[in-house]
Amino acid sequence: MIGRIIGALVGREMDRRDGRGGLKGAAIGALSVGAMRRMGPLGLLLGGGYVAKKAYDRRRQSRVDY
Repeated sequence: MIGRIIGALVGREMDRRDGRGGLKGAAIGALSVGAMRRMGPLGLLLGGGYVAKKAYDRRRQSRVDY
């Protein structure tokens, strides 16, 4: 369950890069869930770390934009 949530967040972050939205982010998220599941706890840690870093960077950037 947690892996699917992290996969969805990874897909959303990857899809935000190009700003167009669509199927690419969903496909990347689905692939990342499979990769994380095969890697075990390390995969969940890496995926969660990626999402956390992107959220931290976005929050930091919004504070600088004042």
